[in-house]
Amino acid sequence: MSVEFRPRKLGEYANIARKRKWLILLPTVAVGLAIAYAVYRLPDVYESVTLIVVKPSTLPNSVVPMVAEETLTRELTSISQVVTSRSSLQPLMEKYDLYHEERLRGEPMELLIDQMRKQIKVEVNTTRNEITNGFNITYRGRDPKSTQIVAAELASKYIDEQTKGTVNAGTSAKQFIEEQVRAAKEELDAIDTQRLTYLQQNMNNLPSQSQALVGRLTGLHEEQKALIADQGRQRDLGAAYRSQLADITKSYEQEIALSAENTTDPKTTMAWANLANRRSELEAELQNLLTQYKEKHPDVLAKKSQLESVKRDQDQMIADWKTRIEERRQKLVQLSDPRILSLKTQIAMVDSESDRTQKLLSETNAQIADLTGRINAIPTAEVGIEAIDREYQTKKLNYDNLLGQQQKIDVGADAAKDFQGGGIQVIDPANLPERPVAPKRFALTAGGFGIGMALGLLLAMAAELRKLFTIQTIEDAKHYTGLPVLASIPELTTPAEARAIPRRHQLAMAAAVAAAFVTMPALVFVLRATHVLEKFLL
Repeated sequence: MSVEFRPRKLGEYANIARKRKWLILLPTVAVGLAIAYAVYRLPDVYESVTLIVVKPSTLPNSVVPMVAEETLTRELTSISQVVTSRSSLQPLMEKYDLYHEERLRGEPMELLIDQMRKQIKVEVNTTRNEITNGFNITYRGRDPKSTQIVAAELASKYIDEQTKGTVNAGTSAKQFIEEQVRAAKEELDAIDTQRLTYLQQNMNNLPSQSQALVGRLTGLHEEQKALIADQGRQRDLGAAYRSQLADITKSYEQEIALSAENTTDPKTTMAWANLANRRSELEAELQNLLTQYKEKHPDVLAKKSQLESVKRDQDQMIADWKTRIEERRQKLVQLSDPRILSLKTQIAMVDSESDRTQKLLSETNAQIADLTGRINAIPTAEVGIEAIDREYQTKKLNYDNLLGQQQKIDVGADAAKDFQGGGIQVIDPANLPERPVAPKRFALTAGGFGIGMALGLLLAMAAELRKLFTIQTIEDAKHYTGLPVLASIPELTTPAEARAIPRRHQLAMAAAVAAAFVTMPALVFVLRATHVLEKFLL
């Protein structure tokens, strides 16, 4: 079963402290004296302050606008970055031999520059209520005279950087606005050229031509209607002529066919009948021979030759008959009907007139389409012209505004060169400090003794911590066993042990005092080597 830790009373803790008083006092004295000595050896730090204020412009606000407080604050922040840069602080450090000991120790220049940068503060003025736009520049150094000189030079650098920045800003702004004006002028000229080109490209679609185009379109529509009617009449007449021609041609072809049919068919002649009989006889004889002989027998071959000769004679009679029919038909065709020739002539004339009318109608349709497209393009062209005009007006307004800004910037830049614009100037020069502002030796010494006491308490607690969890007293026995104590036996020692206990205490005390005396110079050395206390000089 686990038993909870027995909390001690305040008196018990006081007894432990009395018991371990030397373990607490010796670290307190050793650490406190070491830190006090190290603090005493710290160099004095002096502080010099100079006040700079915003100088208003001597020109009217309409010519040179008043610089806003936020803008000036941003400018001072930017100037601070330049003034506190290494290229600015290192020459001051070398000129006035600042941080001499640190440089002899070989500390990196970057660390020294950073340390010096921390000694410079730029704050808004809060000490003088009558100045609302002032800034305090504070510098801390180890020598009163050099501190005053460095503070004055820092203020001078701020003023020089602000003046140079104002002049450079005015020159840059002047160059920038000139470039903006030039670009705006180019854009204005470009949109003017674009407008002229657009008007030239849409010369036939301008809104001013809409009435004339509508009038021409109406006339073309009337002409189109007349041509369509004329073409319809010509097509009807051509259709009538073609119908008559078809009827006459059909009748004439029938006459030619009837005339050709009057030619004697060779199959009705005696010669054809003789050939047919002869062919039948030869075919019978050929079949008879094939039953007796093979295909290549001379008699079979001779009989086939006679049969082929008869077939050729029959074919020749048919061919001669067809030739005579074609010759007769050609003779009849050549004897053309005058009515057919007349109708063909009339049809050719009607077709020619119809083609001419169709050509005129196509040209009219093309003109109508062109005029319709031009009329339909007028709203688009009008919108395009209006868009270009609006853009032109916008560019023109921007160009005029830039010209006005250019004039103001030119005047402002010239005013900055003549020191008539707003700026900053020193109101209170850097003071010569009479008393050091750091280090706070009493506070640091008190803190050192506090650290020593805390260390002693920690050592005492470490020495007694194990005993707090064991049974040492009657109260511990009651708490951890839960049983009543009937009797207690005091610690019994022999005479030799009684004599040895004081000696051990004396030896421990001597060792503790020796350790304290050894610890003090070691701690002083560590503090001076690590420069921990120098951080409290800021």
